Amino acid sequence: MKPNGSQRLAALEPMSLQQSNRPRRVAVVGAGYVGLVTGACLAELGNFVVCLDTDARKIAALLRGELPFYEPNLHEMIAGNHHAGRLTFSEDVEGGVRESGIVFVAVGTPKDHDDNADLSAIWNTAATIARGLTGPKIIVLKSTVPVETSEMFSAVIGENAVNPHQVDVVSNPEFLREGSAIADFMHPDRIVIGTSSPQAEATMRDLYAPLDAPFVITDVRTSEMIKYAANAFLATKISFMNEIANICELVGVDVKAVAKGIGFDRRIGTHNMSPGIGYGGSCFPKDLRALEKTAQGRTYDAALLRSVDAVNRAQVPRALARLQDALGGSIEGKTVCVLGLAFKPNTSDVRDAPALHLIDSLLRSGATVTAHDPIAIDGARAKTGADVRYCSQMYEAINGCDALVLATEWDEYAGLNFRMVRKLMRGNVVFDGRNIFDADEVVKEGLRYVGVGRAKEPATPSRPPQGARDTVSV
Repeated sequence: MKPNGSQRLAALEPMSLQQSNRPRRVAVVGAGYVGLVTGACLAELGNFVVCLDTDARKIAALLRGELPFYEPNLHEMIAGNHHAGRLTFSEDVEGGVRESGIVFVAVGTPKDHDDNADLSAIWNTAATIARGLTGPKIIVLKSTVPVETSEMFSAVIGENAVNPHQVDVVSNPEFLREGSAIADFMHPDRIVIGTSSPQAEATMRDLYAPLDAPFVITDVRTSEMIKYAANAFLATKISFMNEIANICELVGVDVKAVAKGIGFDRRIGTHNMSPGIGYGGSCFPKDLRALEKTAQGRTYDAALLRSVDAVNRAQVPRALARLQDALGGSIEGKTVCVLGLAFKPNTSDVRDAPALHLIDSLLRSGATVTAHDPIAIDGARAKTGADVRYCSQMYEAINGCDALVLATEWDEYAGLNFRMVRKLMRGNVVFDGRNIFDADEVVKEGLRYVGVGRAKEPATPSRPPQGARDTVSV
């Protein structure tokens, strides 16, 4: 299938706030993380939005004011717009599509058993939209999908439409970070719109005009690739710093100083430069593997992407080995406290969370695990069951443990009172899996500090090659 129209790239083209923007009727199919944030923010901009989902229990909960996940300020935004009559929820997907001129598709695309993107929800949505067509529509794909999906989405609608109407399928990837999604939506770095339709482009520009953001206008395939490339690059930066941190441990160097030293280079920057026990969440792991699979399907070996994933997967086993070494060679019979369960702070999302992978490894090694998280305990408990003792207070979780592991860098953990920690712990090992603690402060209280890439003592120098001189005269 050929690309939908010729490529046209107009980067860094800001939209003026003075341009007209009239309220529109918008449907958002998929009341998950991306769908609810998108729906709430579009309603906040003055549009009339209905969030649609086939999960009747989810819709009923939303109508009661209950959200399926935590995101800062989202509950308040949804409640305010629902009360104002600009935002509602329904399980009648066909009906919601029928009454809206713009339909956003924000259904899940998880990885399947072969690490490809599972697009079954995408195709089901396309067929549902086709059945509900009673007039022209603009369909906006927010879901992260492989290249060519938007074109195939158009084909599925064409094949299933009872009444033929003009349908423009637009690729409009999201760049929302969990924990700051509303700010990311309302103050975006850029808005990517993939379309060959001047009418659809004009409508999307008008819809997003209040955001006064730069636009990148291109064809649908390029738009889809931009999303995957962005996530792959960010994941690469994380794995790169983890690789550097692992080497720093071997040669007696503090990786924090290295990160600061290279971060001043504007070509490198300071973002995503903090090493740790690996990345997780619903995006980076699956999107990186899906992009690698796309390359493999076209007989290209994406060795860099595979290496990024391999480094990330190795971080938890490496952390476990270092913790085992700090505990005298064995974890069996020890009590380990894990602080932080979500894959990152300010979210309840535990999908592919490194903390849960570490907990699973600790349990398999014979440890007893206590854990705390400000928000994500319920989600973690659903995955681990009764094998972990979850505590509502962090100092309760620390009490009696042999080792303390910081797995997620919530702000409240940065203020730990290590004098109290030392009194509560049975052992003395503090494993800082996100490098947020002051190592000297930890050690001052009689605790043993173990960080990621933060050697406390210089490594023993390697012996020079035989015949080498200590000094050289020129």
